[in-house]
Amino acid sequence: MTKKSLGLPASAVGSNPLSWRLSLAGLCTLMPLSVIGQTAPLPRADAPAAPAAVLPEVHVLGSTLDIPLEAATVPVEYLDSEALRQRSAATLGETLEGLPGVRNNNYGAGAGRPVIRGADGARVRILSDGSEVQDASTSSPDHAVGVEPALATDIEILRGPATLLYGGGITGGVVNVRDGRVPTAVPERGYESSIELRRDTGADEGSGLFSLTGGHGPFALHVEGLKRSAGEYRAGSGWSASRVPGSDNHTWYGSVGGSFIHERGYLGLAYSRLRSKYGLPGHSHEYEDCHLHGDALHCGGHGHGGHDHDHDHGDGEHIALVDMDTERWDLRGELRDPVPGVARARLRVGLTDYRHDEIDHGAIGTTFKNRAHDARLDLEHQRIAIGAGSLRGIIGVQHTRREFSATGSEAYVEPTDTRNRALFALEEYSVGNWRFELGGRYEWQSAQLNGTHRYGTVKHHMGSLSAGANWAFTPGYAVAVSLSRSQRAPTAEELFSDGIHLASNTWERGNPELRAERSHNLDVTLRKTAGATRFALSAFYNRIDNYIYASTVDRYEDFRLIDYRQRDATFKGLEARLDQQLGSQWQVGMFGDAVRARFSGGGNVPRVPSHRLGVDASWRLAGWRVGGEWYRSFAQNRIADYETRTGAYDMLNLHVQWQGALGAQQHYTLFARLNNALDKLAFNHSSFVKQASPLRGRTLQVGARLDF
Repeated sequence: MTKKSLGLPASAVGSNPLSWRLSLAGLCTLMPLSVIGQTAPLPRADAPAAPAAVLPEVHVLGSTLDIPLEAATVPVEYLDSEALRQRSAATLGETLEGLPGVRNNNYGAGAGRPVIRGADGARVRILSDGSEVQDASTSSPDHAVGVEPALATDIEILRGPATLLYGGGITGGVVNVRDGRVPTAVPERGYESSIELRRDTGADEGSGLFSLTGGHGPFALHVEGLKRSAGEYRAGSGWSASRVPGSDNHTWYGSVGGSFIHERGYLGLAYSRLRSKYGLPGHSHEYEDCHLHGDALHCGGHGHGGHDHDHDHGDGEHIALVDMDTERWDLRGELRDPVPGVARARLRVGLTDYRHDEIDHGAIGTTFKNRAHDARLDLEHQRIAIGAGSLRGIIGVQHTRREFSATGSEAYVEPTDTRNRALFALEEYSVGNWRFELGGRYEWQSAQLNGTHRYGTVKHHMGSLSAGANWAFTPGYAVAVSLSRSQRAPTAEELFSDGIHLASNTWERGNPELRAERSHNLDVTLRKTAGATRFALSAFYNRIDNYIYASTVDRYEDFRLIDYRQRDATFKGLEARLDQQLGSQWQVGMFGDAVRARFSGGGNVPRVPSHRLGVDASWRLAGWRVGGEWYRSFAQNRIADYETRTGAYDMLNLHVQWQGALGAQQHYTLFARLNNALDKLAFNHSSFVKQASPLRGRTLQVGARLDF
């Protein structure tokens, strides 16, 4: 069985090409609400019919220490290349939408960041093969994530003790987008390549991508590229307009990288550039003359006593757009057995030069820049025998610097310089059917405002600890518990914001006196990972002291005054998945998630997603795979001050796929999927602009892929 790493260092062990699947009713290929796992490869068209069988045995590697899933102490989720190809979308948030506990904080079609367990922004860390992405997406929901998910090789989502290796206070999780930009091996045939084309009716979208890896001797070279062009998409039935204004998206991406390959590791360098132009639904200049009187908004020369302001609502037809351009250099290396006592050394360095212009009426209104680097070195020590068990672990260092600036009419944050240094370690002890983990991280962060307002340098020192245990109490069953205490320093935007931000229709005010968050987290997971019936049930409880949030202080129509404040808060919830294999061809399943977030002393945390419950089924025979899913997203009535209720909706998605062979090394895939088949009008409660940016209506996507 091929073992896929769910931890951030890659590892492949074994000889049988059968991949694993973690209880997802076969929907990991084409479902928007899909997988905690990876499907087995589709048989070729000329392959004999499969004999009656149960689900393949699950065996994934659930942490940076290469831990099988049944031994993992925390919930882990994984999308392999097959699953990603079928659920690929323009944004990372839309790609991951529907995984247990994961929602998309959509802003039209060009920006979408994952919300995990009700947490977003800096509480969800996004990595590019282990190195922080370093874009501007944590500063505002209208800023796109600086990765292209369509060219990812796989995506891992980690929670619990392992997340401390990548930052403190990550109460949502770590999303690691792995790619092939830096080759780690020379292809057996000397080269491998793929081409893919798609067409989407909902937004008249066309996209194409290619990937090519070649090599000779100890050297390997990888080149890849993508182009996507989409008009404004159609919302569900009942939307006031035929299309969602400002939901167009145009993207170009290219990368080239090379590596020196050694029998004990590799060292490589890659350059990539991502360019994206997309509209901003809800961006309005109706409120540009709003000003403050203390904690009250005054707009159009009026207070809140009336709504007869003198703006021309017809001007709302004009849509601003973002022109994003990010260049990145990646240095990656790994060496096994570098010195006695060290099993593996792993290096990740990322240099990012990010810029985006917000363009209004053909002129640049505001420019955001983020020049940053992230460097980390991990050392895994050799296994040490202790008593009846064994100990192994990772220690490491990390340094990050972020120089962020915004200039122009909506520069609500003055230039800032944020630096973070960290030491971290994770140890694992295995004995019999038990496995234990202990992790720790200490960080030093400083944030300095370099504008006209001088607050000096704001410093935070933060320590985080975690512990977990897994007990395989009977074959195929395991229960896991993890505990952690972590801290998160406020971001520069939370500290220093001060001004109007029309992209999210807000006036934002930061607070340089904010303290670091302290979270106490508990995860309990019960799994059945063998046999025809499989399930995973996880419960979590997060108590966060000094929780930092955007509090709406006043509201005028769709424009809000928000202050970054702190209150103690509690997040608790459930994530569940049940699958049943019916013979060799049919598989059915049920899934759901729920999160409840409240402040101590009363009141709801803003923009928390509602509960969700669904069923799915798939049928496969030879090269065919057909399936569908239905789920209900319940109404969100537990709202914060100045929020509005978000209604429930039903979602039906269908798919069909055929895979065939042109030769021994050439395979093709033809696929089609119908999303939102009932054409329901649906809104995302997590979005700042939910009323201006509903979810997509009925959409038919067809595509073809050739691997050779």
